[in-house]
Amino acid sequence: MSDLLQVITSDEAKIRNQSLDRLCHGLSANDLLTRCAQLDKFRRTCPNLYQRVRALFFLYSIYRFHLPQQLAGRETGTIPFAGYEQLLSRRFPEAVDTFLAAQTAGGPTVTLASGLAEAYHRMAFQTLANQVRRSVRTVRGNQWMFRTGHSA
Repeated sequence: MSDLLQVITSDEAKIRNQSLDRLCHGLSANDLLTRCAQLDKFRRTCPNLYQRVRALFFLYSIYRFHLPQQLAGRETGTIPFAGYEQLLSRRFPEAVDTFLAAQTAGGPTVTLASGLAEAYHRMAFQTLANQVRRSVRTVRGNQWMFRTGHSA
């Protein structure tokens, strides 16, 4: 298990409360991409909401702040238009898949890292919002808020 996954899944405060900056310091672009692939696989399969959202925010932070430093000086590249449309349509998982496919095909770029960061960031908040919506709707006293069709 990677050190990032240990930080996310650990029950021990000493391990869980480590700085992501410290964990990513000195890692090469390939090392960061390997850890991102592990985190992405984890967030897709993790049943624990807290751990899944934390993995999404780790992915956001790595793609937004750590990876661009390692990719500086390389060609900036482009993002696929389909991924851009998916991002605008709030279809964040599809946008991530599109951007990751482009990264696999053409290699990592600062531009793709920016697109992935935005998609992961929005997906994290969408995941939290969906959970709140589910929680509010299941409380019997809140069901009046979701009735449609008649004002009563």
